[in-house]
Amino acid sequence: MSEKRLTWEEIQDKYPDQWVGLVDVKYVDDDGISIESAVIKYLGKPKSELTKKALNGEIVSRYTTPDHIFQLGMLGVLP
Repeated sequence: MSEKRLTWEEIQDKYPDQWVGLVDVKYVDDDGISIESAVIKYLGKPKSELTKKALNGEIVSRYTTPDHIFQLGMLGVLP
């Protein structure tokens, strides 16, 4: 899609409430969880397709909703 590196905040602002497939991901303090910046490889693809690509190690798949808001369906996994 694009070779331009964006911060996670820029990705969330530019593409709100959707799944993104990321490559060349840099993590905050190399924690493997908190994304500092990345390049978007896939946009506008369904979660199921991005999940398969993530499981194959091709991308990192994330939903751009802010951390304090849960996508419907994720609520059932919380205790």
